[in-house]
Amino acid sequence: MRVPGDREIRALHEKHAPTREAFELVLAHCEIVCRIAEQLLGGADDGVDVELVRAGCLLHDIGVYRLYDGTGELDHGRYIRHGVLGHELLAEEGFAEAICRFCSCHTGMGLGPDDVRRQRLPLPPGDYRARSREERLVMYADKFHSKSSPPTFVGADTYAADVRRFGADKVAAFTAMREEFGEPDLTSLRTAYGHALR
Repeated sequence: MRVPGDREIRALHEKHAPTREAFELVLAHCEIVCRIAEQLLGGADDGVDVELVRAGCLLHDIGVYRLYDGTGELDHGRYIRHGVLGHELLAEEGFAEAICRFCSCHTGMGLGPDDVRRQRLPLPPGDYRARSREERLVMYADKFHSKSSPPTFVGADTYAADVRRFGADKVAAFTAMREEFGEPDLTSLRTAYGHALR
């Protein structure tokens, strides 16, 4: 399987971003998620494909670009679709399913068929839960930064409290990932990017 490198990934962001502002917002978020994932690995790959994790982090939100309209406004009402849109985008670009899945399987703490049905989500029927350790790491690292306006870092306790509204199973999934991967130290990243912590 061909895993794209940083230069190719940046070119994909530039190709698909509808505006410079969107490009800078999404790429910066993806780079931050990558730095968080690298920190969580702590230099020990522990059987994880580090190159694949890096590509997954840098590409996981590329589908957000397909939610911007002609005026540069983001369609917040359909944001839940950014994962499947990214999956489609990368498939159209010729990437393997293992690369595309980082897009469709990082939302929340994973969306199973029951979540899609019960919440009446505007997604094709399917299972959008992270399966591999690489997918779980990218999904988990993503929880610690938000592209909100302005962008913010999110503490582990804050995310744990936020995810309660989606059910006890989501809290349990997040708790299990905290135990599996640990918690990142967001201090240096906050200083580097100037984003607040919530």
